[in-house]
Amino acid sequence: MISVNNLSVQFTGTDLFSGVTFNIGDRDRIGLVGMNGAGKSTLLKILCGWQEPESGTLVVASGQTVGYLPQEMVPDAIGTVIDEALTAFSELDELEREQERLTAEIAEREDYESAEYTRLLERHNEVTEHLAVLGGGRRREQAEKVLLGLGFKHEDFERPVAVFSGGWQMRVELAKLLLRHPDFLLLDEPTNHLDIVSIQWLENYLSSYSGAVVLVSHDRTFLDNITTRTIEITAGRIYDYRCPYSEYVVQMQERRASQMAQLTNQQRQVAQIEAFIERFRYKATKAKQVQSRVKMLERMDKITVDEVSTESIHFQFPPAPHSGKIVVEAQHLGKAYGDNQVFDGVDLLLTAGRKVAFVGRNGEGKSTMAKIIVGDINDYTGTFRLGAGVVLGYYAQNQAAMLNLDRTVFETIDDIALGDIRPKIRNILGSFLFGDDDMDKKVRVLSGGEKARLALAKLLLTPCNLLILDEPTNHLDMNSKDILKNALLQYTGTLIVVSHDRDFLSGLTDELYEFRDGAVHEFKGDIMEFLESSSLTNDAAVAGPAAKVKDNSASKQAYEQSKERERERRKLQNAVAQKEKEIEELEAQVAAKDELLATGQPQEAAFYKDYEQLKRQLEQKMEEWEEAVVAAENFQ
Repeated sequence: MISVNNLSVQFTGTDLFSGVTFNIGDRDRIGLVGMNGAGKSTLLKILCGWQEPESGTLVVASGQTVGYLPQEMVPDAIGTVIDEALTAFSELDELEREQERLTAEIAEREDYESAEYTRLLERHNEVTEHLAVLGGGRRREQAEKVLLGLGFKHEDFERPVAVFSGGWQMRVELAKLLLRHPDFLLLDEPTNHLDIVSIQWLENYLSSYSGAVVLVSHDRTFLDNITTRTIEITAGRIYDYRCPYSEYVVQMQERRASQMAQLTNQQRQVAQIEAFIERFRYKATKAKQVQSRVKMLERMDKITVDEVSTESIHFQFPPAPHSGKIVVEAQHLGKAYGDNQVFDGVDLLLTAGRKVAFVGRNGEGKSTMAKIIVGDINDYTGTFRLGAGVVLGYYAQNQAAMLNLDRTVFETIDDIALGDIRPKIRNILGSFLFGDDDMDKKVRVLSGGEKARLALAKLLLTPCNLLILDEPTNHLDMNSKDILKNALLQYTGTLIVVSHDRDFLSGLTDELYEFRDGAVHEFKGDIMEFLESSSLTNDAAVAGPAAKVKDNSASKQAYEQSKERERERRKLQNAVAQKEKEIEELEAQVAAKDELLATGQPQEAAFYKDYEQLKRQLEQKMEEWEEAVVAAENFQ
């Protein structure tokens, strides 16, 4: 067990969190959540010993190990993929040597009743049990299973780690951590560099993991499928919920609503007490009662409401220009990189207004197809064409990295803004959470999330009717992902989205293309239906040691819940739009009567009666609109 007691951490002179106390059990599955900057990653670093707190204690049970995967790191591997993975067993080598030493020492001793002999036996048992968990005799077999589960192929095993991209090198680091099999596994955004298949494999692996798991993730489905406990960091405190993420959200909202109700009641009570004190302050006959109420106020514990983030990107895509009926057409399309044939013989036909997803393992050609469509790749076989009047909008997987690091935030948008857009640059940036103080910041000093938001902001400047997004949710928090998804649901053009985020895709697209084994397979339906019915789920189940597959009924239930959520979201949005339309009509009628009144000409009594009634109706509709907006925002 890990015991955290009265932990406090400061950042730039203020408490990041203080007085934090909780325990992590040997089999816990914990999701660590909170707003950006709340201290989630900091807490993980303290739990693994990378960082010291200002005060408090952290106790890890004797003999238990802690493993940590940071969100970003610079791997320094120099060997092949399999050799690097096998370094995870260096601890096993040490344990085997310790086991031999303990066995020899126990055999030589005869003080069977001594405390020292008992301690040697206990340690020998601990080492033997740990060796059994690590499976010392099956090192290469275990390493290969984990590497395959994380997306590597057999032919990758003997390739140097250094020739792989940073994302694949992070997979090697994750594989090493899983193979070390620590008692407490701490993972900070482990799905950032994984595809859907690898994420499913990791879910299955972690579900049957024999130790404790603590996760930080912006992948709602990943958290729901693994965790049974959610710890929220907010306003420097923690709240511990014994439930997965989605249930936590409901309970958290109920808690804050209760806090608001208690605060309102207390404020009403305080106002009544203060009114009594003020009324009878100078009456001698009431002095005792006045003093009693003054002391009552002094003793009263002030109720506070936890901070709620009101920050989220807010935007909508401009109306899509008209295009021809056929937007994308490919026949017998093929693409190879040297001897590696990524795909071949692909026929693809997209008509205007369709919303489709590209899914599949990394390296199967999803991003390559996107680059062919936008014209970044031209050396393909077969034929490809865009339809008449197609205007492209493209968010590349490395779009944030393509920003000019030496330009400021404002200059990045100003460089491409034209005409009527130029005066609106600050408003556009403001909707993406860039304040006045951020305008002159160089792009190089921005965080990964800020760069992603800036790159998304650039998409708004040129109306397009074919929007291609390659992993747009990387570095976005859950709230921002929901806002982006809402904007895409209302987008009137053709959408192609490459993503490994199942919750983001659910309800967004109703058709997808699976890239697998050099071919592209069309599937009519939602991502949840696809995962339930396709071979991806089966492939994920047999790829690694955790052969446990989630019950299909759970996936179906999640899909139905997702569809219901989208229906409710659209219902609330439509309610807001309807109220706005009604308000516009009433405002027009009131304005027309205002013009008549401005002439100074006398009107009939019915005119004034109708005028007052219209104004009351407008006031009522404004109140209804505010309620509808609040309901829609609370749903987010």
